[in-house]
Amino acid sequence: MARKPPAKRPGPKGARKGFRQAPARRRPPGDDALPSREEILTFLNEHEGAAGKREIARAFKVKGEARTALKRLLAEMTDEGVLSGTRKDLRERGKLPPVTVLEVTGRDSDGDLIARPAVWKDADGTPPAVLVLTHRARGEERDAAIGIGDRILARVTALDQPDVEGLAYEAEAIRILPRDKRRLLGIYRTRKDGGGTIEPIDRKELRAWSVRPGNDGDAKDGDLVRFDLSAKHRQSVTEARVLETLGNPDDQRKISLIAVHAHGLPDDFPATVIAESEALPAFSAEGRADLRKTPLLTIDPVDARDHDDAVYAEPDPDPRNRGGHVVIVAIADVAHYVRPGTRLDKEAQLRGNSVYFPDRVVPMLPERISNDLCSLRELEERPCLAVRMVFDAGGKKRRHTFERAVMRSAAKLSYQEAQAAIDGNVSAKCAPLMQCALEPLWRAYAALSRARDERQPLDLDLPERKIQLNAEGRVARVVIPERLDAHRLIEEFMIQANVAAAETLEQAKTPLVYRVHDEPSKEKLKNLRDFLETLDLKLAAGTGLKPEAFNRILARAKTLPVPELVNEVILRSQAQAEYTPANIGHFGLNLTQYAHFTSPIRRYADLLVHRALIRGLKLGPDGIEDQEIARLSDTAKEISEAERRAMAAERETIDRLIAAHLADRIGATFEGRIAGVTRSGLFVKLKDTGADGFVPVSTLGRDFFSHIEEAHALVGNRSGETYQLGDTVTVRLVEAIPTAGALRFEVLTPGKTGAIKHLRGAERIRRRFGRRR
Repeated sequence: MARKPPAKRPGPKGARKGFRQAPARRRPPGDDALPSREEILTFLNEHEGAAGKREIARAFKVKGEARTALKRLLAEMTDEGVLSGTRKDLRERGKLPPVTVLEVTGRDSDGDLIARPAVWKDADGTPPAVLVLTHRARGEERDAAIGIGDRILARVTALDQPDVEGLAYEAEAIRILPRDKRRLLGIYRTRKDGGGTIEPIDRKELRAWSVRPGNDGDAKDGDLVRFDLSAKHRQSVTEARVLETLGNPDDQRKISLIAVHAHGLPDDFPATVIAESEALPAFSAEGRADLRKTPLLTIDPVDARDHDDAVYAEPDPDPRNRGGHVVIVAIADVAHYVRPGTRLDKEAQLRGNSVYFPDRVVPMLPERISNDLCSLRELEERPCLAVRMVFDAGGKKRRHTFERAVMRSAAKLSYQEAQAAIDGNVSAKCAPLMQCALEPLWRAYAALSRARDERQPLDLDLPERKIQLNAEGRVARVVIPERLDAHRLIEEFMIQANVAAAETLEQAKTPLVYRVHDEPSKEKLKNLRDFLETLDLKLAAGTGLKPEAFNRILARAKTLPVPELVNEVILRSQAQAEYTPANIGHFGLNLTQYAHFTSPIRRYADLLVHRALIRGLKLGPDGIEDQEIARLSDTAKEISEAERRAMAAERETIDRLIAAHLADRIGATFEGRIAGVTRSGLFVKLKDTGADGFVPVSTLGRDFFSHIEEAHALVGNRSGETYQLGDTVTVRLVEAIPTAGALRFEVLTPGKTGAIKHLRGAERIRRRFGRRR
């Protein structure tokens, strides 16, 4: 439903329409009479910033003995409930000042952001909801996207009358404020004597806060709550007051609820967005290429929640390309349904990407699109944007073309099922697909893999653990899925399609969002070299290194006792990939042009690339628009931030699930490996579950341990006892805080002595303290 504009009132030239324009009345110079109550209220409502007795007196030229009378008048207005606030910051009771701090708490049915005052007295009634007019703050060096959970300094205007949603205020953001450490999230626990405590959800804030009876906001035991901290006096004990109840992660069997609110992830779709998706009409095959008879396959994980890519390969019939292959990668045509400027588009851009938790998905697009209209279901017709690539016998791409088409997936296969068929265990479903689809795919992949080996992308070996949950939403087991050729096949085909998209858009001179990965910084390379020296490994000097140099180190590390350690340290030395309209290449993949094209259901960047291809190749009227191109830089920053936010939320949820899994095993011992070393202690990753826990340096022994940063080690000053990144240790679980995903361990394995080579820092320590034994 469209938002009805507020009633218009005449105002001065240049005033914003629809807002109250009541100019403050001022006393003429020299008149010491008191201002009227109405004049005081008008002044307070229009004054930007804090206004107390002094500001009122100055504005109305109140001097001498009249100041005492003004003080009495203000006190009377406060006692009567007309005014609220402090003596230095008065305002009309129940009204917001023109400039104030707001906290963005949610969205309305239209998807617009809604905020409430960050500071509000209970005596003033219910805090008013405020419509935030823009999703961006423009008071900084660059525009910044505003999200749920942000605190903003905003210019507030009272409407003449509430809008159709009942909102009486609108606000324009001036700037986003730093996250206030005093406004927190936690799990509320009731106490038998009344009141309760709030357990932390942040492993950096491992402190419980007390809540007095009456300050619990009707929260129930186990509820996730947003709370504030306050102390009446400087010497008072700080206590918590519940501001909002956000649901119970245990009751909902969704521990990810904590991360959703902690990171301000948009969860439920506004009703208007759902309505728009439900009203989308079926596509027409007219004007599209026909791939319905081509046996395209979707090959995904067993538990895949969306299917947006399909693949096909065949021998190239061109006699000039003997031994060559034709590969088709077909991607769901999301751009056909999600048009620029629609509610669906704005919502997708706000989310940036889908977020995948073990217990659920927070999708970028509504289910009507992601699981129906754009899901490449088996034997069902779907619109797609397809790229046809021709490779020679050595796997080098000779040419490619894009087209909008209609397709019908011949089969939906899992990685395991496709791999088993190639390995000789052919299922009834795969049997008719062997000669026409699966075997040609594997032959094409064999050629592409040779080209990949020649290209030498960064070849890190870091197996990912996967959490499997039981019916209660708890960890049933943690597994390391086997890495199959089927995974590598799909990965390589997707990479080639992404490269083709970037190349095509450059040739068409159409602006796009690249997926870039910068080379490691000089500082990170120096730290990496220092560490590798301790393992007798040498990385070539200078900058401008290629991935091949790192691959040589990784190959040598396979002969060492700690190959996983070298993989992790090299990973940490790398820059973070991001989106940008300025191309710098992709270091990790060793590619000069790269863009994300293959997952428009779950990544907004891919949707932008689809629209750019449609415009650049003149494939339809729904290509990228001029206004989208004008703000590509801003959009790229926003979706890069959304990706980092999603990664953090996913990682924290896994930590919470595993901490809950281990919470009843306090005192148990585990095998693990030192995964991080800091001045304050060690981070240990457990072998079986991959859980991370902390060992405070104070628990390592009686010696004083110094942090040797270049060796990622803690070294005892007197004993030389050493704990280094990668060391295998036995630990005892001392404490588990599931809500924060925090584990604390005690190391049972003594540190090594004389184990670190080329460690100049350790030698200095021994020379300094060795005589004091």
